[in-house]
This record gives sequence, C-alpha cells and structure tokens, in this order.
Amino acid sequence: MDRFPQAADVDFHSPLDLSKAAAAVLDDEGRVSGWGAAAQHLLGHSPDDVLGRPATRLLAAGPGRRPSALCTAHRPRNAVLDLRCRDGRTLRAAVTFSPLAHRGAAATVVVAADLAALRGWETQLALLQGLATESSVGLTVFDTDGRVVWGNVSTDRELAGIAQYIGRPAADLFPEGEFISRHHPPDEDQVMEHVLKTGEPVIGMHYRGRAPADPVREHVWSCSYHRLVDARGEPLGLFEESLDITDRYRAQERLSLLVRAGKRIGASLDVRRTAAELADVAVPQLADEVLVDLPPAVIEGRQPPTGSAPGHSLLRMHGRTPEEFRTSPVSYPPSSPQALSLATGRPVIGAAPPGAPGGAVPAGPHSCLFVPLLTRDAVLGLVTFRRTGNPDPFGSEERTLAVELAERAAVGIDNARRYTSQHAAALVLQRSLLPQHLPEQSAVDVAYRYLPADSRVGVGGDWFDVIPLSGARVGLTVGDVVGHGVHAAATMGRLRATVRTLALLDLDPAELLTRLDDLVTQDSESGADDEPGDRALGVTCLYAIYDPVSGRCVWASAGHPPPIVADSGGTVAPSAPAPGPPPGLGGLPYENVELRLPDGSVMAFFTDGVVEDRRTGVDSGIDRLAHALTWQRCPVEELCDRALATMPPGPQADDATLLLVRTRRLDGDRVTDLELPPDPAVVADARALTERQLDAWGLSELSFTAALVVSELVTNGIRYATGPVVLRLIRDRSLLCEVSDSAHTAPHLRRARRDDEGGRGLFLVAQMSQRWGTRYTASGKTIWAELPIP
Repeated sequence: MDRFPQAADVDFHSPLDLSKAAAAVLDDEGRVSGWGAAAQHLLGHSPDDVLGRPATRLLAAGPGRRPSALCTAHRPRNAVLDLRCRDGRTLRAAVTFSPLAHRGAAATVVVAADLAALRGWETQLALLQGLATESSVGLTVFDTDGRVVWGNVSTDRELAGIAQYIGRPAADLFPEGEFISRHHPPDEDQVMEHVLKTGEPVIGMHYRGRAPADPVREHVWSCSYHRLVDARGEPLGLFEESLDITDRYRAQERLSLLVRAGKRIGASLDVRRTAAELADVAVPQLADEVLVDLPPAVIEGRQPPTGSAPGHSLLRMHGRTPEEFRTSPVSYPPSSPQALSLATGRPVIGAAPPGAPGGAVPAGPHSCLFVPLLTRDAVLGLVTFRRTGNPDPFGSEERTLAVELAERAAVGIDNARRYTSQHAAALVLQRSLLPQHLPEQSAVDVAYRYLPADSRVGVGGDWFDVIPLSGARVGLTVGDVVGHGVHAAATMGRLRATVRTLALLDLDPAELLTRLDDLVTQDSESGADDEPGDRALGVTCLYAIYDPVSGRCVWASAGHPPPIVADSGGTVAPSAPAPGPPPGLGGLPYENVELRLPDGSVMAFFTDGVVEDRRTGVDSGIDRLAHALTWQRCPVEELCDRALATMPPGPQADDATLLLVRTRRLDGDRVTDLELPPDPAVVADARALTERQLDAWGLSELSFTAALVVSELVTNGIRYATGPVVLRLIRDRSLLCEVSDSAHTAPHLRRARRDDEGGRGLFLVAQMSQRWGTRYTASGKTIWAELPIP
C-alpha cells in the first residue's frame, strides 16, 4: 500500500481551527468520504474529483507513512504533508488527523492548512497575546464617542484597574494631565476627534500627568492614536498606544538644561547677574525657587573669608533677574542642613529654611536641596533649590544635575568676583590719575563729569586736564585710550602726565601733539614684544590753549572729535575739524585751529562715550550735545548735568568724559602794555611805569620787587635782541611780568663766580618770583615771571 510521503509528527500549540482551515473526512479504509468548500478552495479539487477515492491521490509522490497509522490513532496526530493541487502545484500543509466514531463506523476528520499561513496565524496570535498580557506599551481602545472599551495589562497597571473606567470618557483617565507637544491640538478630546474624522494617525505626542497607580510622581508618556475600521471601512473607534518615557524625557531635559546653563551661567562677569542666571536656568525645570547665599566679601569682589563658622554673615539673594534680586542677611544654626552642607562640601536634602521667601507654603521633608558653591578648594556660599508646588523628592539624577549647575555657578561667581576686584582696582587707579581738584585760575569757569563704563565692559582710558599756563592762559586737554582695564588706565595716566609736562613747556597745541606722537611711537616700538593685553589699542588727544587777555583759543586734535562751541549769542556749532592722525601713527602733520571767543562763550570737550549710540550713530549724539548747549547761559555745573541727561539710558558701553569751560576775558584795566625801543636808557622808564601801575592797582608793596624783575628782564631783552621790546603787566591771582622780543634764543640761569661782572640777573629774577620761564611765539620769545600778591 502507498505510504504518506514526508509525513512527520509536528508539535503544534493546538489542533487546527476548523473555521480557518480546510476540512475533509476519511473512512476507515482511507477513502475520502467528506469534502468541504474550504478544502476545494485550498487544493482546487471539486467534490466529484475526490469523494470515494483514496486520499493518497491527494499526496505528492515520495516515501511516507501508511495512512492507516494516522487514521487509526486513538488521539489527534499532527503532521506536515506535501499535498498535490489540481493545477499541479505542491502545497506544504499542516495536517491534523482526529479519530471519529459515529454509530459504530470508524472515520477520521482531517484538517489542513497552508503551513506558511499557519505560522503567520500563530505569530499574530502570539503577538496579540503578548501585547495584551506582557507588553510595557499601554494599549487602550475607545469607541466612536471617545469612551473606554478595553485596555491591556500595562494600561490596567497604570490605572490601578481598567474595569472601573470601562464606558467612561478619556478625560477621566488622567484628569490633571496635559499635552506638552507642539503643533497638535491642546487636549486629548480634540486629538481623538481629529483622528476619527480624518483617519490620520497622530504619532509621538508627549503627555504629562500622574498615574492613578503612582499619584506622587509625575510621568511623561509618548502617545499615538490610530483609527479602527470594520470590513466595510466604517469607523469602529480608535486605539491609543502609550509608552512611559519619563526617564528618557527627564534625561533629555537635564541635557538641554546643562546646554542652556553652559551658555547662560557665568557670561556676565557680575556676581549678582551670575546668581540670577543660575536661578533663571534652574526654575522651573529643576526647582520652583533658587536662593543664593554669599558672603559680603564675595559680592564686593574680595577674597572669601576663611576660618569663620559656616553660614555666618551671609547675604541671601532671591529673584529671577538682577533687578528683582533682593538681598537680606542670613545665618544658619550649627545643626541645620545648610551648615552641614557647607561643612562637608556635599549636597544635603532637607526641609525649607526658616524665613525663606514663600515660607507660608507648606514644605515637605525633601522639598529643599542644599548645594555648596565650591571652587579652588574654597567655599563661596550656598545654593538652595526649593520646591513648593512639585511634591516629587529630589532624585539622584537631579542631585547630580544640581551639583553640576552649582559648579558652573561657582566658577562664574569666582570669575565675577575676581573681575569685580580688578575692575574696582582699575576704577580706583583711573580716578586717582584724573584731576582730584581743578587748579584756581581766572581764564575759564570749568565743570566736568566722568562716567566709567559698565562693570561688564571694564574701566576705559578717558582723561581730561586743566593746566594753568603763563600769562594767565589755561591749557585744556581731553583724550581717550582705546581699550579697557588696568593697562588702559595706566596708559592714560602716563599720557596725561606727558601732556601736562609738555604743556608746562609752553608749547603750542600742534607742537605738543607732534612731540606726543614721537613719544607714543617710541613707546610702541619698545613694547613690540609685549603681550597684546599689555599695550593700548590706540590713543586720541585734543589740546587747546585759551588766552583771556586776547580772547583767542588755539587747539589741535590727534584723532579726537573737535570741541563744540556755544558763543555768547546762543549760536552752537562744532569747531572746524583739524585733521591729524592719532598719536603713534605718524604721517600727517598737526595743524592749529584758532578761534576768537567772546566773553561768556562755552566750549564742550568730550570723548566718544558721550556721543556714541549704537542705535542712532555718533552724528546724532553730537546733535544732542549741541542742543543741550543752547542752555549755555545757565551755570556750567547745571549745563553739564543737562548735557549728560541727553545720553541714552542703560549701561555705558564706554567711558564718558565731558569738560565744559565758559571763557572769561580779563578787563583792560588789569592789563597794561608798553613798547620800548632798544635803548638801555628806557630801562628806567620801564621801572617807573611799573611803579606807577602798581600804585594804581594798590600793590605798592610789590613796587621794589617788581621794578627789579622788570629792570632785569628789559635789560636782558635790549642787550641780546634786536628791535623793540614789549613790556606787559597783568594783575591776576598773581602779578605777571612779561617781556617779549624778536630773538629766538632763550636765556639760561647760571651762578656767577665772584670775579664775574654779570650773570646774576636771571638768578635774581628766579629768587624773587614764584615761577618764571620762557615761551616762544611766531615773532620771537617771551620771558615771564610771576610774583605772588600778598
């Protein structure tokens, strides 16, 4: 007898389901006695082709078992057989033989199915079984009204029992939750309505809430929604997939917070701003409030104290921005968690500190995390991360994150402290190098203002000076060293001292700037190997001389803006520009600009910090300053305040220096001139004129001394010069005696020997006057002497 080919026992999970497989009936002799429609569909044979015929005709050729062995078994047997289809194909099928006894007749029910399809069915069944009973993905089915129909085991665990929610709307599952994804409807009802209406799935929405099974801890789920349809394509409802991504979401939040902290914390070089940056980064993601407690020394830029009890004499800063930060003294009891954290240098979890902001809100035992601010083995202070609305305790990852933020803040605060210290030193140096008191003089009425740059920028190199000169004249200078910090301030001090020294040589402005240019060039060449931070980036300077006798003002500029002049008639205009390169560049010569100023005119000397505005430009700033000078009749101190009030509000990007001078003319009765011919006999006339003028001024007690000084100066001019000699007497804060001639050679003071017949004239002049000197003019020179008025 033929044998069943390629038959083998197979361990199926269960006998084949008749509703999903082909079925046939064999009699006790192995002939087909029953043939179903599913069998005809599977193999293509009609009932007429197989009924009453041996079943072996349906098997593909090859060795196999006897069919009687499978048909006469007392229990169902499974086998894999190769069956022959009507079109000649061979179909590998899973076959189950089940014995059947009916009214004494033996028969066998044979159920067959495509083996590949069977494997697919089993896989799908196993998948469905796993999703329903073992998967960590929550599956929830809703009907078309959005009511719960079914949920798998994961959903059942999260809801602490799915049965109580069957038939209830989706909003009842997590009543206090919220979507935190963008570009989607804001609530779950709208999401479900959108999916049911359009059939478009919504994938990967983030939902935040508290599960009924874990109401203490906040969770985040990634939710997706899909529509369910029947065989006709009609909506049956929808199902939701939810995956708890709390740990991953919080890890991403921590990473993004660290990235944001790296960009924000410590960028300001200001202690208060750094503390505010820490609070701004940590709230509300890590904590609801951040308190920063620092010693006053750290806030002021000094070294943190050592050896004192931790937590004593601290200042607490609280707020979100530097403007909101409130400072109040605080101290910690020795047994407090704050003191423990400072003493051990480790984070400590505890309750809210007594008297803390928001202390009226009940706080749990784990509502605060205290983290010390450590840097370079020094304790700078303490940070308190406080939770008021979030009841979740600080976990280990959050403690690590808080320590990381505190370390970044500690570095930023320490850098800001050091910068504050350096800025304070530079500011002290800058102010000490500027004039502390303006000298008394009669030529001009002076007011000035110096505004240092914002601490984040650093002290610059602005300077100004008022220098009394011979002949009642006054030197006025203003300059700027490009750059910031101690080096800029030190360079400013050197340049100001240099300008003052050159000014006392009675050089005209163009000559003074030429010599300053040479000195700066030499200094730059000698410091070529220095670090870039040790050299100033550039210098500008303006120097002017005002003569109250003639009302003449001469000035020259080395890369500096020209002064603005407001005359006594109210006309305001910048002076004509005098082109000249900044000192140290060389090239173009410097030129003098001469102005004739009526009595009571106002001149404004300024640095670029007064007129610079990044939003509107320098020209607009000059216009604002010129407009303020239209009030030139008011006192110069008030006029100075009015001028600075026109500056844009906010932090200064650069130093700002403003020097206002109102000119004064010396009355004609305080000055007398006498031109003398080059004749030695006129020396007596000069003495007589001097004595008469001093009597008229009420200075008879100076007659002898002044006559002697004038006699020596006139004699020297007549002896060594050609042409007439001019004698000028000026009554100012002192008595000024000047003799001008056409010679360009200056006399030298020397000590005469015992047998010398001359050489004692200038020695007598120097002994009887408080100052004397020589200045050169375009037509010669002037020798002057200044006598104190009793």
